[in-house]
This record gives sequence, structure tokens and C-alpha cells, in this order.
Amino acid sequence: MTSRKPLVVVTRKLPDPIETRMMELFDVRLNLDDHAFSSAEMIEALQQADVLVPTVTDRLDSRVLSQAGPQLKLIANYGAGVDHIDLASARQRGITVTNTPGVLTEDTADMTMALMLAVPRRLIEGEKLLQAGNWKGWSPTGMLGRRIWGKRLGIIGMGRIGQAVARRAKAFGLSIHYHNRHRVSSEVEEELEATYWESLDQMLARMDIISVNCPHTPATYHLLSARRLKLMQKHAFIINTSRGEVIDENALIRMLEAGQLAGAGLDVFENEPAVNPKLLSLPGVVALPHMGSATLEGRIDMGEKVLINIKTFADGHNPPDRVLEDWS
Repeated sequence: MTSRKPLVVVTRKLPDPIETRMMELFDVRLNLDDHAFSSAEMIEALQQADVLVPTVTDRLDSRVLSQAGPQLKLIANYGAGVDHIDLASARQRGITVTNTPGVLTEDTADMTMALMLAVPRRLIEGEKLLQAGNWKGWSPTGMLGRRIWGKRLGIIGMGRIGQAVARRAKAFGLSIHYHNRHRVSSEVEEELEATYWESLDQMLARMDIISVNCPHTPATYHLLSARRLKLMQKHAFIINTSRGEVIDENALIRMLEAGQLAGAGLDVFENEPAVNPKLLSLPGVVALPHMGSATLEGRIDMGEKVLINIKTFADGHNPPDRVLEDWS
């Protein structure tokens, strides 16, 4: 990049402290009303910006990236997941991609644990019962849920978030099991008292709760297919705070409707922001609007990573959070 301040286009509204610092450091165009960019607005941004700061709501596929101007050299993603960016196309055009790993680990793990409690203990159903004025008082058989202490938790994806979930779940008395592309170190397994399953199918068939914590990649699209979901036990629960595309949502709905699964806690959906209305009507489902990482502290931490990545790149150095094509 030249010695002039790079033109940075930000596609969504960011926390005020981050936007203020951006304006100090760069020539920046902000999205103050937080609207989702139209196709025309995105193309204009790609043709003018030196640096684009997108979020998960922006789809930067090969068709869109092919219209980028030659001056665009950095996509500093505001978020950890980059499944919305065609990394191969970016690389072919000489565009570096960065993300914000690590800073959302604890927030997402907290939300995963919250859903792991909310679904078996029927917290949302109980709250709705009170709100509707239908609670008649305590009863020995009223609002019976399921205990999680002593149950088997199967974690799909034992990266930062998966391990953070395991630490929390262990404290709640769950037995920790996991499936991952690569087995984690013996030190981590010992700390978490975690059992590794090379076969995802075998793990699914034996768990009481499944937590999805792997990224969405071509290899994990519908990883939990209709066939695999049918391997799960009838009393099992499934929790997803990763990406909706990892689960075949239609197959999940059919199994929940048929009583072949006990319930689901979902913070992500296959066709966001559209949510299948059937999911919202099922009593055993807790559905949240993709808020697993939604803490003020986390959003500011994300922004600070974006700032560091842009400043480092603008100064002619490799940014610390560069994403490789095989990021998953």
C-alpha cells in the first residue's frame, strides 16, 4: 500500500470506540444506519476500497470478488468464521484475508452451556407458561425436564470453542467425548478427561447431548445429515452455536416432529436470517437469533483485532490473523 491512509469501507455498524479509532487511523466509510449492503453497494465498495471490513452477513463469492478493483488488497473480516468469503478467489486476485480468532471463544462457550441447560430443563417453556398466566402452582410432575449431571456430551469440533465448552461441561458433571479432524494433545485430553472418537457415527449413537462447535466448510456442510441424525438416541439433545449449514435442518425438523430427538438448542440456522417457522413452533426447541458472541466486550475485542490487522498490513507487514485457504 502507499503512504497515504488506506480507504477502508466497513459494511456494518461497529461499536463506537472502534469506529472512532478507525477514523483516526484511516480514511474510512462507515455504515452508520447498519443496513445490509445491497449488491450494488457491495460492488461499489469492492471497486473503491483498499480495505474491506465485512461481516458474516456479506456473501463474498467468486462472482462478487471478480468485480473488485485492483486496489483492493485486504479483506479484514469482522468475525472469526470466513465461510462467507471465497478464499480461493481472494487468493487468486492477490487479496489477503484476515479474521478475528480467539476473542469470542468464551462468549460462545457460555451461550453453548446456556442452551445445554435451557433445553433439557425446559426453561423457555416454563417462562412462556408464566407469561401466559397458565401456571397453577408447583406440582410433583409439573414441567419435568432432564438432568444433565452424569450425562455424556459429544463435542463435534475440539478447537478453542469446543475445549472451552468441555471445561464448562465438565464442571457441570458431564462426561466429555469428542470427534475432531485431528486428535488433540494428550495433555488436553487429560485436563478435560475427554474421550476421542475417530468415528463420528459411533459417537453420535452413544451420546445424550451433542454440541456442534466445528466451522462451516465444504467438508462440514450437512455433516449431520439425515442418516447421521437418525443414529442419535431418542432421548438425546442437539446444541448448535457454530453454523446452521452443518446440520441438515429439514431432517432435524422431521426428527423433532416425530419425537425421534428430545430437543434442540439452536443459535444458528441454515438459511439465516430466514428461520423455518416449524422450528419456532416445536416445544422442545430453544431458538436464538445468532447471539452466541453478542457481548459488548467481545465485539470491541473483535474490532481491535480488525484494527491491528489493517494497521499491520498498511505498514507493509504480514497481519497477525491472516487466513490461509485451508483455515478449517
